Amino acid sequence: MLLIGTHLAWNYVLLILLYSINSSFAPPAQHILGKSEVVPSKLNTKLNDTYELVLSFFLPVTCRHKDEQTLIPCHVGEGLNTTECLENKCCASKTSHELKCYMPFKDNMQLTFRLLVLVAGGFLILGCLPFCCCACLQRSQCVNPLRRANNEVEQILQKKRAHSEDTYGL
Repeated sequence: MLLIGTHLAWNYVLLILLYSINSSFAPPAQHILGKSEVVPSKLNTKLNDTYELVLSFFLPVTCRHKDEQTLIPCHVGEGLNTTECLENKCCASKTSHELKCYMPFKDNMQLTFRLLVLVAGGFLILGCLPFCCCACLQRSQCVNPLRRANNEVEQILQKKRAHSEDTYGL
């Protein structure tokens, strides 16, 4: 039962991994470029998007400010409406006596929580790795000597089968 659960868990992990990885192979119906056409450079934009995602994960920001924090105006301008302010990744103010558009603040609590979850996940993976390796290697015939066929036992079984066929065959 444990073996079936482990196998099923590994299948789910593999499916999630395959689902999360974007395939770089072109589908068969996609247009193939000729010799004179220029290949568009999408790799640079994908790298920039990935860089921004990683940066936003490790540098979380919030628009909630405390009384002791000073508001810094947004670098794109002060006279922006709420939509323009949010498009430029700035915070829109709800009160009229403060700045209408200000820079977001570093969220140290969110960063601490994310790092804690990341480290705990890493320790969980490192803790489960030996059990998974043992479960996989236990079924291997080249690593586990108990899985290999024993020649002496095979010969004894063949003799018993031959003897039982002779005895019951008549």
